[in-house]
Amino acid sequence: MPISFNQIPAAIRVPLFYAEFDNSNAVQGAVIQEYKVLILGSKTTNEATLPKNVPVRVTSAEQVATLAGAGSQLHGMAQAFFASNKFTECWLMPLEDDAGGLPAGGTVTVTGTATASGSVTLYIAGRKVMAAVTSGDNATAVGDAIEAAVTADTSLPVTASNNAGVVTLVAKNDGKGGNDIDVRLNYNGETTPAGVSIAIVALSLGDTNPDITAAIAAMGDEWYNIIVMPYTDTANLALLEAELLDRAGPLRMIDGMAFCAMRDTHGNLTTFGDSRNSQFVSCMECTTEPRPSYEVAAETAALAAFHGNIDPARPFQTLSYSWRMAKAESARFTIEERNQLLFDGISTSYIDAGGLVRVERLITMYQVNALGSPDTSYLDVNVPLTLSYLRFDLRAMVTTKYPRHKLADDGTRFGAGQKVMTPKQFKAEVIAKFRQWEEMGLVEGIDQFKNDLIVERNSQDSNRLDAMLPPDLINQLRVVGVQFKYLV
Repeated sequence: MPISFNQIPAAIRVPLFYAEFDNSNAVQGAVIQEYKVLILGSKTTNEATLPKNVPVRVTSAEQVATLAGAGSQLHGMAQAFFASNKFTECWLMPLEDDAGGLPAGGTVTVTGTATASGSVTLYIAGRKVMAAVTSGDNATAVGDAIEAAVTADTSLPVTASNNAGVVTLVAKNDGKGGNDIDVRLNYNGETTPAGVSIAIVALSLGDTNPDITAAIAAMGDEWYNIIVMPYTDTANLALLEAELLDRAGPLRMIDGMAFCAMRDTHGNLTTFGDSRNSQFVSCMECTTEPRPSYEVAAETAALAAFHGNIDPARPFQTLSYSWRMAKAESARFTIEERNQLLFDGISTSYIDAGGLVRVERLITMYQVNALGSPDTSYLDVNVPLTLSYLRFDLRAMVTTKYPRHKLADDGTRFGAGQKVMTPKQFKAEVIAKFRQWEEMGLVEGIDQFKNDLIVERNSQDSNRLDAMLPPDLINQLRVVGVQFKYLV
């Protein structure tokens, strides 16, 4: 009986016809990998509304406002994420503010008396807030109007209270993220009513982020391909880096890429970048721009999730942000400064002629190997994303086509219908899979791959087949250098 049946027993004498279905060859070609995103962040609602450290699937920013609280850190991150990606499956990991945390606070101070009617236009975390002013309004009246306008917009990440023209703004969430809530006057060329002066003291003194230890434990073995990380403090990043390294290992194989962002000076960004070294974390610079860093992280992750799921090997450069807002021209990094950031583990962006913020290059924070020598093997985010897909697709092929096969040496004369795997047969399967990846533009160099590919039975375990795959990952067109050697 050369055919290996799955369900029809060999010892059956009852007539007549028995047929089983075997789907092991039904799937042809490469398998589609469906990304799943996890957004870590703080909520403002109580436990009854949204329990902490319990993942919940969401489909819109409005839903997140209801669940996590309007104006919460999670709400802002959801607004940023869904502005650029409404397609990828998205989950929240709600966190509570640390018991010892402090909220950031700042002030908007009004002086003078309006001699013309108009509006005071503030941008808080990039959200436009307009307070109506009537000619003759004094500082207290203008301050009351600002307080009312801020309070009316529940999506804002701050509360407001006025005292004789000094409007105090306090972040709705505790922690260092509140220090990144930008407050500015007249971002888009608006004008302040004559007679009124506005002085802004930036939000500061927010301290102590939540500890993500319990959140990591709550992730369990669920596979999240893209993770949004709102915190860049050393303790939390170390926890996440360790978890991502473990997830990427051969026993779990649920690797993910985390995205964070930092709002700081060029010098501090390079120092921060030099202090990290993970191939599974990418940090985007976002100095002195209207949106908070945690929202920039969320939208960067949204772009990587959407376009990386389409083609993990295609570069992300030139992709435009929908939520993120441009920094002032005087505050933009020069090409020399951005190039330095890219050598210090920090991803970069640029502003085009129309004022859109675009991805310049998404890199990981991996910079040196275990011995401290420079190592570019994981420089671009495309590398771990592409490797993740190759492993996922190969695993899907093995587990779908060969879940219950026997193992024999090459040259064994078994029946054609027997479910038996040999090293030579597996090698042929891997080469065929490489051809598929080559057609998809994920790898190159078939001759080198076939020459270096090793498939053999394990010498100590006769039930184990070992393989060493040497794929040459396709590269990205990053730089075009041209020299014009002209004649006159």
